[in-house]
Amino acid sequence: MKYISTRGRAPALSFEEAMLTGLARDGGLYVPAEVPVMSASEIAALAGLPYEEAALRVMRPFVEESFGEEELRAIIARAYAGFAHPSRAPLRELEPGHFLLELFHGPTLAFKDFAMQLIGQLFQAALARRGERVTIVGATSGDTGSAAIEAFRGLSNVDVFILYPHGRVSDVQRRQMTTPAEANVHALALDGDFDDCQARLKDMFNDHAFRDEVHLAGVNSINWARVLAQVVYYFTAAASLGAPHRPVRFTVPTGNFGDIYAGSIARRMGLPIERLVIATNQNDILHRALETGIYETRGVTPSISPSMDIQVSSNFERALFDALGGEGEAVAQLMEELRARGRFAIPQGALEHLRALYATGRASEAETSAAIARTWRESGEIICPHSAVGVKVAREHLGESAAPMITLATAHPAKFPDAVEAATGIRPPLPAHMSDLLERKERITRVPNDLAALEALVRERRAG
Repeated sequence: MKYISTRGRAPALSFEEAMLTGLARDGGLYVPAEVPVMSASEIAALAGLPYEEAALRVMRPFVEESFGEEELRAIIARAYAGFAHPSRAPLRELEPGHFLLELFHGPTLAFKDFAMQLIGQLFQAALARRGERVTIVGATSGDTGSAAIEAFRGLSNVDVFILYPHGRVSDVQRRQMTTPAEANVHALALDGDFDDCQARLKDMFNDHAFRDEVHLAGVNSINWARVLAQVVYYFTAAASLGAPHRPVRFTVPTGNFGDIYAGSIARRMGLPIERLVIATNQNDILHRALETGIYETRGVTPSISPSMDIQVSSNFERALFDALGGEGEAVAQLMEELRARGRFAIPQGALEHLRALYATGRASEAETSAAIARTWRESGEIICPHSAVGVKVAREHLGESAAPMITLATAHPAKFPDAVEAATGIRPPLPAHMSDLLERKERITRVPNDLAALEALVRERRAG
């Protein structure tokens, strides 16, 4: 299995090389040159399996050149041992034909744990084998950062620097990043929004001299291994509802597009996904892009669903690559137009491809709060604001098909207690293992939105 860049100007790599590289040297994102297909019998056999065994079967074709079956089995077991629910990703029925996929039972209470706990173990195994040390940098709108710090804290062969937008994450999200005491992890509060954090991250990767000097690696959703880990729960959820003999639909609260892109990979692997629904908050660039055919950035407006406060959805580049038939030069031209003008027109054929696969919807702040309240009132489930965006949009699409709808619940409601309390009157408590989080000592480094300053800080503080 080889991995190629969405911009077509970087060498093909193995899974391990693509994972450790993160962003391709031409600025593109790595995707598999071919997507393996699972047979109907293989998909049906996933029903009732432990999550770890299902993960092994789904991921193995993508990684077998780099990790043997037993090595991968042990890595997966370590990755998910700390999850609080035996099913790892349980389903809850909200209403007839509408299910909630709970992805918040990992150590940092967000769906990012599924990918980050796995990638932490994959990195550790690969780096130990190579005898290397790397500097991991990441940008977060809230949940990726805490999941990365939790996965890599205390590991001997990595230094971790996470950029988050100062003042634009919840208190719980911030403290999950700033309270770990291990010397190899660093939370950097950047003066700007998430798009600024993501831009500086890409700038560091595109500064090839700096990249090589500090052995830079990335664990944002630009990293293919992150996407691959998320493919698994599409299969486990669908199989539990009768796939492959019964088609399903998914609604995904969407910011950086990695989670819903994983669903498109599952569909290409043979999972009968009838529709993938993009659910956005008021920062609705993806909804607007598919409605109008114009991908155009606007200012980010802070919301009660801060992990979705994004305008430049990095993984949408992967979807464009697929929609353009793998034409890397065409993708590169569109990305250059976005950089130069803040917008581009999606070619008509690509737009038709995207509209055939994805539906869209958006939720205002008031609609998000109303969805939290209604879900609690009608089902007894307390959901976070991001999940509420998904639930609101999913309900708008329920009547379009008889296929069951699965909405991804992306974070524990206790990560956003103010928004939940305002909608329901209930302040959700943190789980026991995190009950003292708001009393723990924080370590925060405030940083300017400046590439040179960031690179100097990384040089100074990394141990490698």
